Amino acid sequence: MEAVWHTTPGWPRVQAICDFVHNHIAFGYAHARATMTAWEAFNEGKGVCRDYAHLAIAFCRCMNIPARYCTGYLGDIGMPPPYAAGDFAGWFEAYIGGRWYTFDCAQQHPADRPRADRARARCRRRADHADVRANTLLSFTVFTDEVA
Repeated sequence: MEAVWHTTPGWPRVQAICDFVHNHIAFGYAHARATMTAWEAFNEGKGVCRDYAHLAIAFCRCMNIPARYCTGYLGDIGMPPPYAAGDFAGWFEAYIGGRWYTFDCAQQHPADRPRADRARARCRRRADHADVRANTLLSFTVFTDEVA
């Protein structure tokens, strides 16, 4: 983590945080639990997409980089067939140079890559996961189509 503190402020620093979090946490649905904190994800080194996002948000905020939690649907645009079922996921946005950018430590598709923005159907964004889980989702259908 020491290398992150010495990166250039802005995009390079947020990307260094994403790289660290991506390499530090082992993804697994079996690791999911509603009560996991960023601290626990860091110490246990395991989690799901929301844990990656929470840890990255915590690091961004420690570095005075505004960051917020997002949740939504990841479509299959840019993915090779056969298409798997879509994924309801968590990622984050960081405020850099006057605008918000999308980052996903679990997927490692930062917003400068085409798939990142086009394949995400954001449902909610708030300060953290506790703010976005207020509603009960009974069902939904999402279609993603690539546009030129």
